[in-house]
Amino acid sequence: MAEKWLVGVDLGGTTTKLAFINYYGEIIHKWEIPTDNSEEGKYITINIAKAIDHKLEELDLSKDKIIGIGMGAPGPVNLATGVVYNTVNLGWKDNYPLKDLLEVETSLQVIIDNDANCAALGEMWKGAGNGAKDLVCVTLGTGVGGGVIANGDIVQGVSGAAGEIGHITSVPAGGAQCNCGKTGCLETIASATGIVRQALEKLKAGGDGALSDLYKENGAITAKDVFDSARNGDETSLLVINETAMHLGLALANIANTLNPEKIVLGGGVSKAGDVLLKPVIENFVKFAFPGVKESTVIDIATLGNDAGVIGAAWLAKNK
Repeated sequence: MAEKWLVGVDLGGTTTKLAFINYYGEIIHKWEIPTDNSEEGKYITINIAKAIDHKLEELDLSKDKIIGIGMGAPGPVNLATGVVYNTVNLGWKDNYPLKDLLEVETSLQVIIDNDANCAALGEMWKGAGNGAKDLVCVTLGTGVGGGVIANGDIVQGVSGAAGEIGHITSVPAGGAQCNCGKTGCLETIASATGIVRQALEKLKAGGDGALSDLYKENGAITAKDVFDSARNGDETSLLVINETAMHLGLALANIANTLNPEKIVLGGGVSKAGDVLLKPVIENFVKFAFPGVKESTVIDIATLGNDAGVIGAAWLAKNK
């Protein structure tokens, strides 16, 4: 019998990644399309369906080749119904019936989960998780996302909002305003946006050195600038990283004290900083974690990069 494929879809605010993936989690073809969120996002499912049809046509294959579609979408998702909540950046109204609409457009079975959950499943299946059945994945990007896997399956919670690690209150007394409406969320510290915000505050308070020179020259800085400057011993950058690592290490220790995972995997653009961030995060984790937990939990950098979401989404289609 000819090999059948799964479709993995990673839906982002600006770009949608798609891939044909075999039953062993290997990517056969991958491509991306712009995410069109105009007119309340009504073209998103239509464009995904067209993209799949066009790719099959290009490969001279029929839809019988496809078993089903798994998709990661931003925000909380009801896994059973495929209804997505609170997705303002996609233009959708609350309680958007994404699964039903995509099934109508594609005539294929569809399963949907949160994008960070899919990234966690991808890392478990084919990435840094290396088959670990108890795993926490934390994505450090523009925001901070999370996925919790217990006994080989994703933890959903009663409303699909389990694993919102970015919204752990990291600064109890005040802290910066988060997009979720709260103040002091981990996301306001450990995201790329949070790292830049901290650096700008320190520079405006009189910080000098290489980062300050870069800011004066360009009128802006990035999280990468902070990490690069820290590697060269810039004092302001090191202060920002040490503060970030303290909050992130503490949050990870509290998560690990609760769940005792085999692995904590850090992904997303910020994780590309490597040891300059990972080393102080681990030092703080060891400081705050329960002895039995710190001895059994390994913190590592994700290995799948941008492919984690589509691979995890395909795992959903295969197993659910």
